[in-house]
Amino acid sequence: MITYPFLESGATIGVTAPSSGVQRNLHTMFTTACNRLEMKGYKIVCGETVWTQHKAKSAPAKKRADEFNNMMRNEQIQMIFPPWGGELLIEVLEYIDFDHIQEKWILGYSDTSLLLLATTLTTGIATAHGTNLVDVRGEFSDETTAMWQSVLSTRKGDSVLQYSSEKYQKEWNFDQPSPSVFYLTEPTYWKTVSNKSVSMKGRLLGGCIDVIRHIIGTPYGDVQRFIQQHINGESIVWYFENCELSTTDLRRSLIQMKLAGWFTHCTGIMFGRSPANYAMYGYTIEDVYHELADELQIPIVYDIDCGHVPPQVTFINGAYAEVEVENGKGRVLQIFRE
Repeated sequence: MITYPFLESGATIGVTAPSSGVQRNLHTMFTTACNRLEMKGYKIVCGETVWTQHKAKSAPAKKRADEFNNMMRNEQIQMIFPPWGGELLIEVLEYIDFDHIQEKWILGYSDTSLLLLATTLTTGIATAHGTNLVDVRGEFSDETTAMWQSVLSTRKGDSVLQYSSEKYQKEWNFDQPSPSVFYLTEPTYWKTVSNKSVSMKGRLLGGCIDVIRHIIGTPYGDVQRFIQQHINGESIVWYFENCELSTTDLRRSLIQMKLAGWFTHCTGIMFGRSPANYAMYGYTIEDVYHELADELQIPIVYDIDCGHVPPQVTFINGAYAEVEVENGKGRVLQIFRE
């Protein structure tokens, strides 16, 4: 069974940094994001870890985990929203009290996706892969990013529909701040390996492949146990995004997932756009996708709105999804069923 948190209007949001905190010279940017949420009616509670960053982490692992655990126990806090991802979230997993995690949304991507996936696989509580907190600091959000509020305010048993974006951001332009944070200039086109229309159904799981691959073979990455205990043997639709892996390293990681049984009940895979998808010795990202599709005999969609090339659809780990891709456009219906 999957349990779904619910985001109420005027909810209190806890901000903690289980991976990277915000260095001093970026505090103003971060507080702007918090102020934007408060203008929408939310209450913001920031932990100590948010304001510090040293040696690739906000604080020692135990301190990060303790702050997260305390916010989870705090009945006034309804949602956990890290400022962004980082590098070393994996250090905190062994200190998190998964046995007593409450039904609260955790939202983010990048390194945060490791916490999301581990939480859903371990507890059966749905988690939300979507925007980071700092990316809601603009005067307004694009339609794709803004959907996080609607998705997290969907009640158990109901459904929420999202569409692929009209345009995506090719590169950042920090010298000229955008009212919507992103510079959406390039036409979005969701592609399929088959070059034909694709539909896939199943429970969503996924995240940043750079980090989630590291829980394979650990108690936090037991996909088969999750399938049997929480979704009664239903199929999985995976979504991945690649932040920094070379094409060959991505291929190695996908093979490891296959050998570990992560794709045994898989009916489709989606890959986000990536700035790292350069060919290695003539071996292209398209080669990776085609080989995987041939081996697994399932549809594969790529260049979707997910990850480090914004904007991104809000995917709910554990939710049942019906995904349709046709003529470069994507449609994602998520049903919050147990």
